[in-house]
Amino acid sequence: MNFDTANQILKENMALPDAKFGQNFLCDDIITNRIVELAGLKNGDNVLEIGPGIGAITRPISNLDVNLKCVEIDRRLVDILRDSDIDAEIISADYLKLRDCGAEKIDVVVSNLPYYIMTDIMKKIFSECTNSRTLVFMVEQAALERILAIPETKQYGPLSVLCSLYGDVKKEFVVPFSAFIPMPHTTSCVISLRRTSGRIDSGFEGFVEKCFMMRRKRLMKNLADYDRTEVLEAFSKLDIDINCRAEELKPEQFLSLYELLNNLVLND
Repeated sequence: MNFDTANQILKENMALPDAKFGQNFLCDDIITNRIVELAGLKNGDNVLEIGPGIGAITRPISNLDVNLKCVEIDRRLVDILRDSDIDAEIISADYLKLRDCGAEKIDVVVSNLPYYIMTDIMKKIFSECTNSRTLVFMVEQAALERILAIPETKQYGPLSVLCSLYGDVKKEFVVPFSAFIPMPHTTSCVISLRRTSGRIDSGFEGFVEKCFMMRRKRLMKNLADYDRTEVLEAFSKLDIDINCRAEELKPEQFLSLYELLNNLVLND
């Protein structure tokens, strides 16, 4: 979908981009094709697109032999997509409030993520799309600091841990301002995440959030809901300092600690 086509769709439907939804519509076929290629889609894949907008990425994906499901919060855009020739299931909903979209069957997720809810959407995907193999997101470049952060840095937190444990995270390319209607005020980039670990228990995301709840406090303090003796035993087994803070643990240590405290054997 090029600029002229995107502009025509918006004008014909009187659907001006809405700032409250962080809407910047992609209108560059080269960028779109690169995103679809990165998704590595296979025949029969179940694909989830969050925030399809006016369908720049949706259209080329729907032309493939896949089962495409799209979740769009803006009712105006839902009507545009449903009235088009796009072969996909269009769900009119706020993805963050959506309770049943068959997430456990999703193989690939693609999304142009609004920065103001990027973290919440990614956490929900990690928690629910437990069998996905590839995630391709467009994010603001500034967000990469939190996505790629390493232990003992200011940006390190639950999102960094979840991304690292999902698999290989890679910044693929920067997207020029001119690729959007309207042009954004910040630089965007496309990232890919390819699963290398096994399935992580759906409760793990909440556990990591708890660990970082008071990030300047000792980790022991944040785990007050657990039996203190069991926490001390787990710390000892994993060689974790009882005075450490959450930001000092590596992603793998969070997972091992979660397994021990919840008597789980994960990632088989």
